[in-house]
Amino acid sequence: MTEEIIIAGFGGQGVLSMGKILAYSGIMQNKEVSWMPSYGPEMRGGTANVTVIVSDERISSPVLNLFDTAIILNQQSMDKFENTVKKGGYLIYDGNGITRHPVRKDINIYRIDAADEASKIGLTKVFNMMVLGGYLKLKPIVSDEYIRKGLEKSLPMRHHSLIPENEKAIEIGKKLIKPVQVL
Repeated sequence: MTEEIIIAGFGGQGVLSMGKILAYSGIMQNKEVSWMPSYGPEMRGGTANVTVIVSDERISSPVLNLFDTAIILNQQSMDKFENTVKKGGYLIYDGNGITRHPVRKDINIYRIDAADEASKIGLTKVFNMMVLGGYLKLKPIVSDEYIRKGLEKSLPMRHHSLIPENEKAIEIGKKLIKPVQVL
């Protein structure tokens, strides 16, 4: 099993931390992992993306041009990364702020309205965990017990009290994700 993922959106949406939690979770489950962030000089509001590879085998290179899954959180990322999903791959997007929806016919497309749901229930800080939960429902590349370990490893000790809230958001995300086009 090898899963090559790009997660992309604005800085401040939790793109990098979503990737880091997924990577740490894979490490805790004894998988081979690569985590490669890319972001502009802006603290928040600039574009950010992270490439995560989780594999049962050694990873030869963290640099990818095509991905098994793209998780898209803004229109700029949709424009940039929709065509980088491998044929038969998965594109998951949050509908908030998307003006041009994906048009490819050779990939699986799922929508998760996590930003709206997070705002509605007052959990805006863990919207990214809802998106991660939706992804993990479709592709359970790491098990739930290791997601918790990944949260423990990636969150500073002073924020460990927020782990149950993050786990709740992951479960909500598993219920929110909806198919748009399934091959």
